[in-house]
Amino acid sequence: MKVSKQARHEAKQLYLDCLVDGLLEETRVRQVVGLVCARKPRGYLGMLKHFYRLVKLAVQRRTAKVQSATALPPDLAASLQNNLTRLYGPGLSFAFITEPELIGGLRIQVGSDVYDGSIRGRLQAIRESF
Repeated sequence: MKVSKQARHEAKQLYLDCLVDGLLEETRVRQVVGLVCARKPRGYLGMLKHFYRLVKLAVQRRTAKVQSATALPPDLAASLQNNLTRLYGPGLSFAFITEPELIGGLRIQVGSDVYDGSIRGRLQAIRESF
């Protein structure tokens, strides 16, 4: 289903109404979805579809996924949190994941930014260069 220009515009306005100090507020998102579903304005399915996309992108931009081959020591995890918060601002949530397939190093993803310092990533880059 293609989303109309009007529905995208209204979804963006709803999204902006859900921001408090530049951060998405979950309670406002729930209220907006509830109101739109109750009123069912023209094109509301397309509007909700685009609104969902905007909310999903906002959540991804505010989530840091830190992958490592072994569990990180608490002091290193705290240092990473401080550095990433300084780079991306407050309100960042963290997910620390252990993935032995990385062999060593770290892989950090915040939104669409990926920092791959893992051995697996380096081996894959070498393989692609041949």
